[in-house]
Amino acid sequence: MNKSLAGVKVLDLSRILAGPWCSQNLADLGAEVIKVESVGSGDDTRGWGPPYMTSEAGDQLSAYFMSCNRGKRSIAIDFSQAAGQDLVRRMCAGSHVVIENFKSGSLKKFGLDYESMKQINPGIIYTSITGFGQEGPLAGRPGYDYVFQGMAGFMSYTGIPDGLPGAGPLRAGVAINDLITGMYATVAILAALRKQEKTGEGEYIDLALLDAAIALNANQNMNYLLSGQPPRRSGNAHPNCAPYEVFACSEGYLILAIGNDGQFARFCSVAGREDLANDPMFRTNRSRIENLPALREHVIQIMGQRTKDDWGRLFDTAGVPWGPIRPLNEVFEDEQVKHRQVLQTLHHSRMGDVPTVRNPIVQATGALAPPLLGEHTDDILARMGLSADEVALLRDRKVVA
Repeated sequence: MNKSLAGVKVLDLSRILAGPWCSQNLADLGAEVIKVESVGSGDDTRGWGPPYMTSEAGDQLSAYFMSCNRGKRSIAIDFSQAAGQDLVRRMCAGSHVVIENFKSGSLKKFGLDYESMKQINPGIIYTSITGFGQEGPLAGRPGYDYVFQGMAGFMSYTGIPDGLPGAGPLRAGVAINDLITGMYATVAILAALRKQEKTGEGEYIDLALLDAAIALNANQNMNYLLSGQPPRRSGNAHPNCAPYEVFACSEGYLILAIGNDGQFARFCSVAGREDLANDPMFRTNRSRIENLPALREHVIQIMGQRTKDDWGRLFDTAGVPWGPIRPLNEVFEDEQVKHRQVLQTLHHSRMGDVPTVRNPIVQATGALAPPLLGEHTDDILARMGLSADEVALLRDRKVVA
């Protein structure tokens, strides 16, 4: 699958995370991705650190930038200048896909919006990723992932319940809405490429983080729509399955993830509490949810009798779903993770060996390491037919860097 998009050319005008996550997916699948960055500062996330990776010569890449810009070539262009706009339009003419995440309407003043680009390349697939979409009362309002974790409902049911120590809403530890929007954008572009291949027609894709964030609520959306009751914060507990949460053992913690009645019966057998599996209060998942406080007290008492490792061995033998809570240093030392080659190394001519976490659907081996700002400017312009003198003139005028 690494080369399934070979020959597809992507012009990536996006920055931060949602757009770059999408274009990195396309690069991993074999597309040629040219990342257009602002002269001087580049993608905002180049400065989002520490930590940074620094070469002996002083070149620097932030960990955040490295997480979502593998496989791309970087060109720095100031498209507030007419000459810079012309360069972007020339690149669009030879591209299959454009990705941008500027505030709604921002690119129109530069002649780089969809309607303008479509005149140059009628078959272009133009993807706009914004906070609120291209239309509506909030279109044009800026917004980051964190905003939508709150605004779309996620934080209303994520966190410690009221009345308990530490009660209150919590955000996810990564920018989940940026990531899911990037994934939706990837799917939409792949579908549009299929259409483009069959008909030659392009498409305009309008993606909003708010829409994606609401979709991400998944079963919690339906819990509300069927019951009329907004879900409340439940800590580490699951709203629809039980016991399905974090429990303290005599040493350490583990996640007990019982997804059906058979698994619960096996858990009770391992624990020596077959009576619970036969109790009408706990026999079915529905009854366990309805009697969750009482069930939780039983499970807390049971789990405190053994260590995490002891329970893990027993659960593995009995087929009871469970999992440890591990820091990342332990994650990357796990034998299954090593077997799956999740951690890989890319080579950069100036940065040396660069670690990366492979895309779950492809191998990253052989991909381009995340680029330095403007690293490929000369090469890209030469391939567009510009002479060395023309490139030097553009650089003198600070149109490119």
